[in-house]
Amino acid sequence: MKKNKIKRSFLGGIIFLLNILPLSAQEHAIKIRESELFNFDWKFNKDNPENAQSVDYDDSNWRKLDLPHDFQLEQNWDKKASRDRGFKAMGIGWYRKSFKANPAWKGRKVLLDFEGIMLVGDVWFNGVKVGKTDYGYLGFEVDISKYINYEGKNVVAVRADTGKPFNSRWYTGGGLYRDVHLLVKDIISVARHGVFISTSNITEHTADIHVQVEIEGMMSKKDEVDIEVKIWNPDGQMVAITQGRISKVRKKTEEISLPIIHINNPQLWSCETPHLYSAEVTLFKDGKPIDLVKENFGIRHIEFSPEFGFKLNGKKIILKGTANHQDLGALGVATYERAIEKRFELLKSYGFNHIRTSHNPYSETFLHMADKHGFLIVDELFDKLTQRFAGGRIPWMELWPIAIPEWIKRDRNHPSVIMWSLGNEYQMDDTWCGFEGDWGVTSYKILDIMIKRYDPTRKTTVAMFPARKNGIRSREKEFNHIIEPPELSVVTDIASYNYTYPAFSEYAKQYPHLIFYQSEAATRQMGKCYYGMNLDKVVGLAYWGAIEYLGESEGWPWKGWHYSFFDHSLEPYPQAYFIKSMFSEEPIVHIAVVDSDSIGVEWNDVIVGTTPMSSHWNRPPKSIHSIFTYTNAEEVELLINGKSLGVQKNDMNPLRRNAIFWRNVPYRQGKIVAIARRDGKEIARHELETTGKAVRLKMEIDNKHWKADGLDLQHIKVYATDAKGCIVRTATDEVTFDISGPADIIAVDNGDIASHEPYSGNKRTLHRGSAIAVLRAAKVGGKVRIKATSPSLKSVEQVLTLNMK
Repeated sequence: MKKNKIKRSFLGGIIFLLNILPLSAQEHAIKIRESELFNFDWKFNKDNPENAQSVDYDDSNWRKLDLPHDFQLEQNWDKKASRDRGFKAMGIGWYRKSFKANPAWKGRKVLLDFEGIMLVGDVWFNGVKVGKTDYGYLGFEVDISKYINYEGKNVVAVRADTGKPFNSRWYTGGGLYRDVHLLVKDIISVARHGVFISTSNITEHTADIHVQVEIEGMMSKKDEVDIEVKIWNPDGQMVAITQGRISKVRKKTEEISLPIIHINNPQLWSCETPHLYSAEVTLFKDGKPIDLVKENFGIRHIEFSPEFGFKLNGKKIILKGTANHQDLGALGVATYERAIEKRFELLKSYGFNHIRTSHNPYSETFLHMADKHGFLIVDELFDKLTQRFAGGRIPWMELWPIAIPEWIKRDRNHPSVIMWSLGNEYQMDDTWCGFEGDWGVTSYKILDIMIKRYDPTRKTTVAMFPARKNGIRSREKEFNHIIEPPELSVVTDIASYNYTYPAFSEYAKQYPHLIFYQSEAATRQMGKCYYGMNLDKVVGLAYWGAIEYLGESEGWPWKGWHYSFFDHSLEPYPQAYFIKSMFSEEPIVHIAVVDSDSIGVEWNDVIVGTTPMSSHWNRPPKSIHSIFTYTNAEEVELLINGKSLGVQKNDMNPLRRNAIFWRNVPYRQGKIVAIARRDGKEIARHELETTGKAVRLKMEIDNKHWKADGLDLQHIKVYATDAKGCIVRTATDEVTFDISGPADIIAVDNGDIASHEPYSGNKRTLHRGSAIAVLRAAKVGGKVRIKATSPSLKSVEQVLTLNMK
């Protein structure tokens, strides 16, 4: 903890360890700080009209909408637009919102808090420019106190600009894509992201909690403020209090470290048991409460070493993850909690425990969901250290001193965050990795000091590529003669490398202190890049693009990255079960039929890609097939219509482990079955059956607790089935979704990232036999009827209940 250097006194430094009380933090909340979600009732214009920031501007013809909103996703596909940015044209969008101010706000501090404006943005309030962002992945707040009109309307106007095509290497989306809040608080208050909670000395029986509070607004030498922090356990019981006092402040803000809190019998946060505590921080002046802030946190211990890689709470853990961009399929980058949570649920069901936020900070909602679901996060700030890749409006040297404090202070209380990553692949060009010409070493050291100023509890890293000294790549003649790690990787806390895991053993001989993390692994080398590492000593890996995302396309008609384990609608490819066989202890076997030759492209000196496969048994008569059975069993027997094609052992060679290959398998209408055995006993089986003609639709919902909060989502998936109810994966019929009740269809999708169909509207063709509609709840409860129809298939409908929150 940073020690306060000015004089101050504490109220005895007393810590009260309380008897457990059946009282919740909510019951004791003092409503002295107001925070209103400001997402609703905006107006939008996809143009760049003059004077749109003016209070008197006529926006009566503008479109009405609620946030979050990605205006770029709504544009038509454009073959001439940047393939890196998803074949969507660049542009500008304007947002306006009018409201009346509460007279009770007079004399208080009134702020607008924007969690992000993509790609860059400017904010006006009542015609006055009050703020901007030059890095849309991070938030900012603007003080509107002195501009408020208490007698009439107040107008917020926001201009969002996607920038130029070269300002990003992937799809960014555009607009007010994250939450906006209106905040009202006392002049003396907890500063933005001003509570820092860390834990230490953790055992099964006890743990220490450190709380630091940053206070702003104490400009008078006579001001004295008392601080009280209550700790609530995961069961909602208050278990401790600590108190302190601050006075004689001579700075705009001051950080106060409170007396250490000792907790007995802590409930530890882990991947399996993601227990969350809560800290309630209250400020008092003259005995009266003037501010209150709540922060969730977890009690957990992380450690890294070249001897064991990574441990969580003393237990060796392998990071089993993905490095993805942040878009959410057909929703673009619009930040919906349910869409994010759906991804965590999916990944966890396949054995994943880790996500690297490549190559920028994700939303606050994302980290809350990571905490809730027990995921381990490598939190990344930048792509390259240049103006071009950081937004493009101001020099990078002006940007990073603003970005790092906002990023670290925003995310440091999340137990899911275990490592800070300052960026990605600086070494591809020395002009991309700082200003001093040493492959980013000095830049990293400067930024690392800033990071540890705000959080000394976590390690820092940078994802390396090219992963050799002096930026040597495979096409250069020195590649086969020089095997030395890049200059930056020997000074970072953790040595992170994209794709070049085979060099780990050689690098370890040269630099025994290195701790290895495979920050990007190729989906084409699924088993090899996992089992090819020394799992006892490495931190783990993140497969690049495990879920399809927009942008970084290899060319039209592909709208994005398509070498993945899950498609854009989150439907698994057969390869997802290969990953599950490695990442999960659950016995598994899965049949994958090879559809065509492998597809791929050279990506960072390796060929990345996938082999097109499917899991259905509707094939041309007399055709011959290659088949994989993915399994973590000892052996697999393959049968067609009850006739055995033999038994094959699971080869433990890293090149072939868990992927048993079957050549020249003849197609016979009927049933193909894979039986997995261990010690001669069946532990899993998978079967595919030839289906009949598609005759009807089947519907599934994903959210049984759909809330009428104006934001919650319901993903409606429909499948084409035959007369027996079996899914017909070859069906390509068009489906129309119709809805009535307090909800709207905000997106449709089918997982085909090569499709030219829009994500808006209510129609979508089936792809691999399925399609989805995404429904957004209204702010009133009631019954929602959703119906799916198709000209040649029997329709299906459901009535859903939208519950008041």
